[in-house]
Amino acid sequence: MPRPIQALIHPSNLAHNLARARACAPDAQVWAVVKANAYGHGVENVFEAFRAADGFALLDLDEAQRLRDLGWRGPILLLEGCFEPRDLELCSRLKLWHAVHCEQQIDWLAMHKTHEPHRVFLKMNSGMNRLGFSPQAFRAAWTRLNALPQVDEISLMTHFSDADATRFGEDGIAHQMAAWTDATQDLPGERSLSNSAATLRYNQRPEVRADWVRAGIMSYGGVPDFPEHDLAHWDLRPGMSLRAQVIAVQHLQPGDSVGYGSTFVAERPMRIGTVACGYADGYPRHAGSGTPVLVNGRRSLTVGRVSMDMLAVDLTELPDAGFGAEVTLWGQSSQGAVLSIDEVARAAGTIGYELMCAVTRRVPVRVEPIQP
Repeated sequence: MPRPIQALIHPSNLAHNLARARACAPDAQVWAVVKANAYGHGVENVFEAFRAADGFALLDLDEAQRLRDLGWRGPILLLEGCFEPRDLELCSRLKLWHAVHCEQQIDWLAMHKTHEPHRVFLKMNSGMNRLGFSPQAFRAAWTRLNALPQVDEISLMTHFSDADATRFGEDGIAHQMAAWTDATQDLPGERSLSNSAATLRYNQRPEVRADWVRAGIMSYGGVPDFPEHDLAHWDLRPGMSLRAQVIAVQHLQPGDSVGYGSTFVAERPMRIGTVACGYADGYPRHAGSGTPVLVNGRRSLTVGRVSMDMLAVDLTELPDAGFGAEVTLWGQSSQGAVLSIDEVARAAGTIGYELMCAVTRRVPVRVEPIQP
């Protein structure tokens, strides 16, 4: 019998979340962002759920090839562009659109021999200070690209650093929108500004929605501005559920400890369930006692340190839960109860993005049938 743990992918929920992005930006086109192997869900596992997208956005050429092999013939955007000159050959062959964020990438395009000019997304560093041309250098970069026969259409893009909250107590995108507007106001080309946070929080502003929105974490049921808002507020659903089972039950007396380092000591009689999930499966080791879980669909808490292959949960108030009980580490239980990945991540001092991407290869993955 295989070890009782699995990551369950919910395509119907994924499709619902993508539809929410479109509802938030009805006059824009939607990128389904599938970087990092679809945020740990698997490109092949999410493809059918995201076919309603107008395009796929990602980082790796390998992921782009996999999408073409799956039969996708629409737009694919490389969000970080090319990493070396020969990547442009594969862009030509696979008909990829790609970001241009530095002078070196323009140099490579100028030397590239191609029969079909490229669609590029010129990226501005409007304040994130990660990738892109400064507002002062942006127009010169556009002019240089526009003069190249290797370039067909130039679209414009930027990325918000604080769309999920305020910045220094003020509107989180105001400073970047001001820089963006000043530098691009008379330049032609489609625009892409909004990540998931901006798509949700600024959906009443057409200049922020622009022509393309990039539906990343929201497509997978992550809430970019948690805990200010939750899944129910944004009408999102879990894209992945990590489920395991209780494989042993221990009975504690006051003074008994649990796990390495004896960091948890019982103050009363307790029943403890040992669960077949640990940090080697991708569950965060730094999740301390009190991290929420669902046991047979009912809320409980972890107890003690997470081990490589196991963790412990409190069964004291769940007398019907014992050996074989289902433990939902995050996502949706088979009983229908939902534990947000963001709530688990917050208790562990991290973010839901990391948990999604951290599930390891030894965890079996099962994809539910998509519901009509």
